[in-house]
Amino acid sequence: MSVSAASAPARREPGFVEFVCLIALMMALNALAIDSMLPALPAIGADLGVANENSRQWVVTAYLLGFGAAQLIYGPVADRFGRKSVLLFGVGVYVMFSLLATLAPTFETLILARIGQGLGSACTRVLAVSIVRDRYEGRTMARVMSFSFLVFLGVPILAPSLGQLIMLVGPWRWIFAGLGLIGVGLIVWASLRLPETLKPEDRLPIQVKRLTSAYRTALTDRTAMGYTLAMTAITGALFGFINSSQQIFADVFDAEAAFPAVFALIAGGIAVASLVNARLVVRLGSRKISHTALIGFTTVSAVHAAVALSGHETLITFAVLQTLTMFCFGLIAGNFGAMAMETMGHIAGTAASIQGFISTVFGSLLGFAVGQQFNGTTVPMSLGFTVFGLTALALVLFAERGRLFRAHHQPPAPQG
Repeated sequence: MSVSAASAPARREPGFVEFVCLIALMMALNALAIDSMLPALPAIGADLGVANENSRQWVVTAYLLGFGAAQLIYGPVADRFGRKSVLLFGVGVYVMFSLLATLAPTFETLILARIGQGLGSACTRVLAVSIVRDRYEGRTMARVMSFSFLVFLGVPILAPSLGQLIMLVGPWRWIFAGLGLIGVGLIVWASLRLPETLKPEDRLPIQVKRLTSAYRTALTDRTAMGYTLAMTAITGALFGFINSSQQIFADVFDAEAAFPAVFALIAGGIAVASLVNARLVVRLGSRKISHTALIGFTTVSAVHAAVALSGHETLITFAVLQTLTMFCFGLIAGNFGAMAMETMGHIAGTAASIQGFISTVFGSLLGFAVGQQFNGTTVPMSLGFTVFGLTALALVLFAERGRLFRAHHQPPAPQG
């Protein structure tokens, strides 16, 4: 006897807490893929015959290049075919290349696998916000994103320790296997519990003319591009730190065992700043906070460079100054992203994808350039932070037509 579709029990959608946890896992997948293998870079180099220590940085940069490039694709595709199918496809690609990384016989194969991991996981950056926006709005949407972001902030703090723990019981390949298993878990969870959140009537056809027009608008708007390029410079500094961090602890301070703990302290600076920003931004405004933080970022970086050049760098000075710098970064990043989108409301999805592409791809290349200058000291990294801070300051002045700290006033709505 058949049961009609109308009489079949409806599948219960995830509640608020489960939904927040699912979105947080989507957001965390990227941070885990970057930070968890940092302690494993020496073992990877030794096992796969990488003679030049700086070449090991490709393990990070290759992933970031794939992650940044694919953001241009996932936005329009998700608007056309829906969120869930694109999410499952992207995470499936991530799992497949995680398996390839686990079994990689050569360094070149590992780098190919890392690019593939980035190409797959890029869907999570695009879709996490889209799925939340589809299901919630207003204050509830902000509440979901706030709770998810709190979980996400903890991942960079704990990821190196997780990688270090895995290496205590197994080889570095187990880290990539673990990443693949997390991806499988996300696929299973989303398959069983996540409904399609994009309504059929809201699906948009992929039209080259429409996309080209949106890209042209996003690339020629002074405010949007000024803040996007400034964010690219600041992101370059962050990636320069990530690329160099393991070598700095091992070769400069001979304190490799302290790496996970001090890295957690430094990453914690970003987390604390994000919480502070959430409390102050409504009262003080994003420009006052981020412009002040950018000046602080550049000043602390210059002090750090002076300490490094003078030969007085110690693990303590490095930890303190780098934590202060990352605290400033945490006050900059979210605000710059928001200001880059101020005039992009009518093409928000496309603008976000192209801004993410620019800041991630070119930021990773700038960070790689800094990492490749590692010479057994912290001088290249601290000088890179200073140069990128000054560059970002110049770009913000361009975006703001030479005026910092000014309040932003939206133009009045047109009268009908």
